[in-house]
Amino acid sequence: MNAFINKPEQPNEQELAVALGPAKPVWDQLLAELDREFGVNIHEWNCYSVKAGWSLRVKRKARTIVWLGPRANAFTVAFILGDKAMQAARQLTLPQRVAKAMNEAPKYAEGTGVRLTVKSSRDLPALKKLAVVKLAN
Repeated sequence: MNAFINKPEQPNEQELAVALGPAKPVWDQLLAELDREFGVNIHEWNCYSVKAGWSLRVKRKARTIVWLGPRANAFTVAFILGDKAMQAARQLTLPQRVAKAMNEAPKYAEGTGVRLTVKSSRDLPALKKLAVVKLAN
């Protein structure tokens, strides 16, 4: 569940740190590595509904690469991958739980919605591989 449900204004850095708890350094590391390695460095907070809470859309130029959703002591990442990107992602060596999430992901008109819950930095290599696939396709 999103940590900022029913919050009318976007979270500030302190509120984010409290919500994410031990996952905050992982959040920061993911954002820093996406910027440094791939130039994915535009961050836009969005709240489509106060019932859904706030999420951070992470983009390179005008293209959204991933969404991050704060949770209690964790965060979710969501990639929308088109057919070519899904084919490429299936060729990668990924942890079993990531492959399972891809296989169970819902399909939308704009692509397949791959969502993962992140609690530790051990998830970062797989997330960066998915970002590379998204950027290339």
